[in-house]
Amino acid sequence: MFEQFAVVPAVDMQDGQVVQLVGGERGTGKQYGDPVEAAERWVEAGADTLHLVDLDGAFEGERANAPAVEAIVEAVDVDLQLGGGIRTAADAVDLLDRGLDRVILGTAAVETPDIVADISAEYPGSVMVSLDAKGGEVVVSGWTEGTGLDPAEAAVRYEELGAGAILFTDVDVEGQLEGVRRAPVERLVDAVDIPVVASGGVATLDDVRALADAGAAAVVVGTALYEGRFTLREAMAAVQ
Repeated sequence: MFEQFAVVPAVDMQDGQVVQLVGGERGTGKQYGDPVEAAERWVEAGADTLHLVDLDGAFEGERANAPAVEAIVEAVDVDLQLGGGIRTAADAVDLLDRGLDRVILGTAAVETPDIVADISAEYPGSVMVSLDAKGGEVVVSGWTEGTGLDPAEAAVRYEELGAGAILFTDVDVEGQLEGVRRAPVERLVDAVDIPVVASGGVATLDDVRALADAGAAAVVVGTALYEGRFTLREAMAAVQ
C-alpha cells in the first residue's frame, strides 16, 4: 500500500467545496475552492495518493459530495481513498467498483465490525479503518460521539478482521496548526502489523519527520498545505 513513507494531501469536501475544519467542529471550516481543481493541483505537485473525505457524509450519514468524488476519479490517475458516509458493505464495494482504491470506515466499522471482513473478502486490503481519537477515546459520527474504545485495542481487532490499514486522527490537535503528538501514533504502530496512517496537527516539516520517526506509513496533511506552511515537495523531500 505504501512502499515508502508518503505525504498524502487531504481533499475534505463540504457543500461541494474543499474545507478544512478546526478540531472537527462544524462551522469552523475555511473554504479552499473546487475539489477537482485541488486534486489536480496536488497530483501535479507530486502526490501519489489523495485522501478524500465527504464531511457532509460524515456528519449526516449520506454521501452528499458524490458528484465531486466521481469527478476526481475521472480527473486524476493516482491512488484514492475516501471516507465519510460509507455505512454499508454494498456502498463500499460500489465505490471500489467505480475506481476508488480504498474506502475509509469509521462509524460503520465501530457499529458493525463485520463489515470490514465482508468488504475485505471481495477486495482484500481495500479497507482503511478510521480510528479518530479525542481525549484518548475513539469517537464517531463526525467526531461527535464517544465510543469508550481504546484506539490501540480497536486497531488490533480490525487487523484481525482484515483491515488493510489504520487511519489514526488525533482530533485534539486536528486543524489547529499547533503540532503533532508522537506517543499515540507510536502506540498504534506497536500494536499492529498493518500500516498506520497519521493525521491531525501537522504544522511544520518537523511534524512530518516526527510522524515518520514514530513509525507511521504515511501522513495526511490538510490545513498546513492549503495555508502554504510548506509545499508538498518540501514535505516529501523532508522524509526521503
